[in-house]
Amino acid sequence: MHRLVLTSLLLATAAPAQAQEKAEQPAAKGQGYREQMKAEVEAAWARPPVEEASAVSHGAVTVAGQSIAYTATARTLTIRDDEGKPTASYFYTAYTRDGVGKGPRPVTFFYNGGPGSPTIWLHMGSFAPVRVTTANPEYIRPAPYGFGPNPHSLIDKTDMVFVDAIGAGWSRPLGDKTGKDFWGVDQDAEGFARAIQRYTSKFNRWASPKFLFGESYGTLRNPVVAAKLEAAGLSLNGIVQFSTIMNYGVRQPGYDQNYLTLFPTMAATAWYHDRLPNRPADLRAFLDEVRAFTSGPYAVALAKGSTISPEEKAAVAAKMSAYTGIGEAYILRADLRLTLPRFQTELLRDRRLAVGRLDSRYLLNVTDANADSPEDDPASTAVSGAFVATFQDYATRVLGYKTDMPYRMSARGPGFEWDWKHRAPGDGTHLAPDSAVDLAYTMRTNPYLKVLFINGYFDFATPFYGAEFDVNHMLLDQQLQKNIRFTYYHAGHMVYLNPDTLPEMHRDLATWYDDALRAAASSNPPARPEAKAGRN
Repeated sequence: MHRLVLTSLLLATAAPAQAQEKAEQPAAKGQGYREQMKAEVEAAWARPPVEEASAVSHGAVTVAGQSIAYTATARTLTIRDDEGKPTASYFYTAYTRDGVGKGPRPVTFFYNGGPGSPTIWLHMGSFAPVRVTTANPEYIRPAPYGFGPNPHSLIDKTDMVFVDAIGAGWSRPLGDKTGKDFWGVDQDAEGFARAIQRYTSKFNRWASPKFLFGESYGTLRNPVVAAKLEAAGLSLNGIVQFSTIMNYGVRQPGYDQNYLTLFPTMAATAWYHDRLPNRPADLRAFLDEVRAFTSGPYAVALAKGSTISPEEKAAVAAKMSAYTGIGEAYILRADLRLTLPRFQTELLRDRRLAVGRLDSRYLLNVTDANADSPEDDPASTAVSGAFVATFQDYATRVLGYKTDMPYRMSARGPGFEWDWKHRAPGDGTHLAPDSAVDLAYTMRTNPYLKVLFINGYFDFATPFYGAEFDVNHMLLDQQLQKNIRFTYYHAGHMVYLNPDTLPEMHRDLATWYDDALRAAASSNPPARPEAKAGRN
């Protein structure tokens, strides 16, 4: 009996212990599984390389009847701080002409804007030895896309390096650095300046003529990078400002300058879509007339604010209507201040169409014909699919660059916040940047520096009149003003989307490169104003 009771007690006490042991086993096993998975994820994490990665391929393209062999290098550049610590990995694709010495051969650094954009657009659409086929202007059809040799490549004039911004493409911060260390006017420019110096040192290009080529926000970046390079002892031969915005200050609410900036492009857009009562045949001459009105009667009227007389207001509204095709009553209700979204939807409202922002030749079928702003930008959506897909295929299949990191189409996303403060040379801190100050400083420091402004008549994102206004307010002396050149094309923000502009644009750029190199080779430096005064 006692034996039976003892056995029962042993069984009773063992049961809970066994149950507890069984309960602990899955937990222990689950914890081990999680640790194992964590280790596997850590091992498979695709990180940017600290050791510079490279893939080299070769090709040939015919430009102006001449076959040019080139080397394509898809590679990363590791930049370091002043202590030598790696801080970021910049991805780039370089095209260098074969069979020529590296010393005198020019090299041009290209980048798009955003801020936070990769350089896929300039790389795949403009002057590389290869190019996506575009039509004028229409939505590019789905795959397979047209892609092949670019007969208007600048490889005949310069080696080219297309660089992605940090957080975009395959460019990333390294170590304890984050995107925030590069996402700002000055931080971004510092990173690019170091990347350019790294490339110059890595490939022994210090003796080469050097150029910057920026598009959109890249044109705000250009002068800041140029000033930093000049301070570091790297003087540039030239800068290409492609679809320019250097001054964000005038776009703040409460300022009238942006209405003036947009107005000539509104007139050009109305001309293109045949909305003018007496449409002139010559766009260039028409816009000269519109510019005179904009800087004259229109600017005076806006400056008067609410003190303008009804008679003057009516007269200005009538002229604005004649130049834009927008009704006088509509303009008067807007107090002579046409905003871009309203113009985009009002111009072709009777056809239920809105015009594009990046390129006003592109049209959008609107859902709501009474809308006061478009739902999308047709100029952007029309080409994105072709450019993205073509680059992804080209980078892997032709360039041979392999990585498991995603190619990011923008640095924008959770945590992205751009620091717009800018410290210009000798001008204190700008809360809204105006890098025309930096450009003027660099041109005065380096009187050989040539600057080319490339403009599309139908670009609302960076209107040509804005670039003209900013340059006119750089207050350069007459000698330095000669170093600036403007060209204009029947296109929008991404001028190269219009295939008809490419031959003319290549000719203009080729002439400009030749002039810049000729000026650098001259034995007679440009005379400074004080030097002239000293001889009198």
